[in-house]
Amino acid sequence: MRYFVVIPAAGSGRRFAAAIPKQYAALGSSTVIEHALAPFEADADCAGIVVSVAADDSWWPSIGARRSRLIESAPGGEQRAHSVHNALRVLAGRARDDDWIMVHDAARPCFTDSDLQLLKRDLAAHPVGGLLAVPLADTLKRALEPGVRSIHVDETVERNGLWRAVTPQVFRLGVLLRALDGALAAQRIPTDEAQAIEWSGQRPQLVAGRPDNIKVTTADDLILAAAILATRQPRESS
Repeated sequence: MRYFVVIPAAGSGRRFAAAIPKQYAALGSSTVIEHALAPFEADADCAGIVVSVAADDSWWPSIGARRSRLIESAPGGEQRAHSVHNALRVLAGRARDDDWIMVHDAARPCFTDSDLQLLKRDLAAHPVGGLLAVPLADTLKRALEPGVRSIHVDETVERNGLWRAVTPQVFRLGVLLRALDGALAAQRIPTDEAQAIEWSGQRPQLVAGRPDNIKVTTADDLILAAAILATRQPRESS
C-alpha cells in the first residue's frame, strides 16, 4: 500500500501550558513529533512526508534536518483543516489522485507499527478510506455548564455505537482534497478529515486500534506517553 503522510504541526498547544509547543516537547531522548514520525520513516511503503508548520516555527527546521528521510514542509494554517489542505496541495503536484494519504497528529507519539500494518491491510481495497478509532468503554456524562471542575451532570449519554476517533486517518488524495475544498469553500471547518469526508456524502471505515495511541494535550499526557513508551521494547520511535 503506497502512501504519503501529512502531519499538521502548526498548533500552538495552548492547553499544554509550556513555552514550547507540545509537538516539540522532549520525550525520552527524542521529541513528541519525532516519535510520531518514526513508524512512517521506517516503513518502505511510505512514499513521502509533508509536515505543515507555522510561519514563525523556530523548532522544526533543526528537527527536520536530522531525520533519516527527506521530509518536506508546507505552510500551516489557522485551523487543522487549513494545514492539511496546504500539505495536500504540496503533494498534488507529484502524487496520483488515487494515492493514499495518512494524516497523523504531530502530538500522537504512541502510534505503533502494528496499527500501521492493520490500517494498510484493512483499507487497501477500500474506495474511500477510513480512520483508526477506539470503541468507547466508559459511561459518558453530558454537562451543559461551562468549566471543567465541579460542574453538574445534565444527562448520561448512551455509549453504544460511539467511538473515539484517533489518527492516522487514511483517505485517497483526490477524495480528501475535494472534500476539504468543498468544506472550506462553504466556510465549514471540520474537526478531522473524516468529518470532511462525511460532509461530502461518503462513509469512512472505522478500524479498531490500540487504546494507548494517545494524544499529548496536557503536561500529564506527556508523562503518560513516556510511561507507555517505557513499557515497550526498544523500537523505531526514538
